[in-house]
Amino acid sequence: MHELPVTQGILQVALETAQQNDAHRITDIHLAIGAMSSIVDDSVQFYFDLLSRDTLAEGAQLHFHRSPATATCWQCQHQFEVVPPLADACPACGSIQLHVTGGREFYVESIEID
Repeated sequence: MHELPVTQGILQVALETAQQNDAHRITDIHLAIGAMSSIVDDSVQFYFDLLSRDTLAEGAQLHFHRSPATATCWQCQHQFEVVPPLADACPACGSIQLHVTGGREFYVESIEID
């Protein structure tokens, strides 16, 4: 359900950008979404299709680019990519002392217009 306000924000950014650049139509919107975010692509697409009706963004293609998250073991310094649900322990040494970085991004990466 939290995808609705997120999608409203995406559409607002896209429309403002299009208007500032005298666009006639928005053709593509590229989104950067971290692997640790709980954003569901299909839900964003569904809401976007509804909200963009009768706007410059109607029919625009959404492109979802997932950025990874990395865990670093504090014991052995092993680094590995993680996705939810997180690993319980380091796959190299079994330590539970892990530090996760990245994968929380969510922003409009680029917008293509006509």
